[in-house]
This record gives sequence, structure tokens and C-alpha cells, in this order.
Amino acid sequence: MKKKKTIEEARRYVDNAKKVLNENTKVDPETGFYEDPKYVRAAGNYLWLGVLIALEAVFHVEENKKDKKGKGSRVSVNDYTAAISKRDEKLLDWVNNGYLLMHLSMNYDGIQDKKVCNQGFQLANTIIDRCAMMLPKTA
Repeated sequence: MKKKKTIEEARRYVDNAKKVLNENTKVDPETGFYEDPKYVRAAGNYLWLGVLIALEAVFHVEENKKDKKGKGSRVSVNDYTAAISKRDEKLLDWVNNGYLLMHLSMNYDGIQDKKVCNQGFQLANTIIDRCAMMLPKTA
């Protein structure tokens, strides 16, 4: 049985990203860059996973495509953006930018600029907060 994705779990990933940076690398005061790109990559990965968990809590995108062998494929960012585009254009812009910033720039490229990383954290929190507002209120 799959665990239900929650906003609290998404926020935990953001906290883990912050912890990874704070405990493992420092910012060079002269350049404003984190000293070790390894931990920037890890933080970017945690941030993006937190965003995906929040999106899953709201949009419930399923593995629905079948390949030539009849097996289901992984959910892609395109599956999420297609679902988001039907409900919230502002969220769609944030997710598209978040993909570029957190997943590609931080995670893959290891961009070490603290200002860029700070934007990643801000954007992740914005997306998660928006998803939290979209969930139905429980009693």
C-alpha cells in the first residue's frame, strides 16, 4: 500500500534541504557561493522532491501511459504540468520555474550561488503553500 503524500511531508523535504546545506557546506564570504556543489545538488534534489510530493497531494497524477511492452511509465514533470494547467496558471509558472531552478540548476548543475539557492527555497515554499491552499479543508 502506497503512503499518502502530504503537505507536511513536502515541508519536511524542504527542512532536510536546509539542514544539508547548513551542516555540510559554508558560503565563501568573498564570492557568495557555497563551497561544495555536492551539497547544493543534494539540497536541490530535496527541494524538488518536496515540490513533487506537494503536487501529488493535490493532483494525484498516476502512471497511466503504457510503453510498447504494456508496462506503465514513470510520471514526468509534463504529466504534472498538464494537470496544473487545467486549474492554476500561476502555479504552473512557479512549477516550470521551480523545475529549472531546483531540479536543473541546483540538482544537476550544482549552481553554488547562495542567492540562486535562496530563490530555490523561496519558490519551493511558495509552491507547497499554494498546494496546501488547494487541498480540501477537513473538519
